[in-house]
Amino acid sequence: MVQTVITPFSHKIGSPLTKKEITVLQINLGKRCNQACIHCHVEAGPNRTEELSSEVCNQLIELIHRFDSIQTVDITGGAPEMNYGFKPLVEASRAAGKQVIVRSNLTIFFEPGFAELPAYFAEHQLQVVASLPCYLSNNVDKMRGNGVYDRSIQGIKLLNDLGYASDPQLILNLVYNPSLPTSRDQFYLPPPQKKLEADYKTYLAEHYDIRFNQLLTLTNLPIGRTKLYLQRQQLHQPYLQFLEDNFNPETVSHLMCRNELSIDYLGNIYDCDFNQMEGIPAKTADGETLTVAKVLSVGNLDLLTEVQTAAFCYGCTAGSGSSCGGALL
Repeated sequence: MVQTVITPFSHKIGSPLTKKEITVLQINLGKRCNQACIHCHVEAGPNRTEELSSEVCNQLIELIHRFDSIQTVDITGGAPEMNYGFKPLVEASRAAGKQVIVRSNLTIFFEPGFAELPAYFAEHQLQVVASLPCYLSNNVDKMRGNGVYDRSIQGIKLLNDLGYASDPQLILNLVYNPSLPTSRDQFYLPPPQKKLEADYKTYLAEHYDIRFNQLLTLTNLPIGRTKLYLQRQQLHQPYLQFLEDNFNPETVSHLMCRNELSIDYLGNIYDCDFNQMEGIPAKTADGETLTVAKVLSVGNLDLLTEVQTAAFCYGCTAGSGSSCGGALL
């Protein structure tokens, strides 16, 4: 079989992918999670122990307070609520006037010790982004584990009861991503976001009387467990080629990596969460990697001029594009 040759992403776009002013900090608090989803690019799970330290947490709080250009603090994991530093970072960010996003799996609400989370989210007006990769139970449980769909529905009901999706200050967005393919003829991109959102809203309202604000459609990027799965199926290179074949140059100006820093639990800095999971650090023009401590010592949040790119960047630029905020176009 002829090996597929993927065009380097930097060649495809014809010029370096430049960084803009940093307005978003996305912080990965660690890999501890009460679930072990088959598509998880973080490879998080109940047996993982890696998490934020108090030292890095304090550095992040200083960073959040020092730089006014930061508008949004996006907190993820693992299940971010299970990892050290979640509440201190939430409260420091809200005190500094930042919007805070928590990427919650919803099922964490039903784990011992976490029942107060919905009320905590509402008290601090956290924007909740929650994975629900289909509005049908079978598809969700196949990807995320048995019983996850039912607990997710119950979690949404708890949030709705507190005003989420009705109070304009309490935003609840759901995340869709396609099922993993078992053959090449099952490669596909997310459908149009607005149409699928309408389908979700109709089904969930009619069957469960629940509400949410927006649906965010994400393409499966071939990293983490998704990459391992594709490699086992001998589909990794063909899937990369599929993503390249669907490259849309109009998405490039909207890529999330251009105005964000992704920070891991050790305080290392990356251009995006996907680069973080693939171990591709952000670099200055001099080739220096960065940490939160380094940024604080220099006193400049905008030390990066170019985004580090890789073949999986085609996942963010295929079709209508894909980001932590959903479709780009």
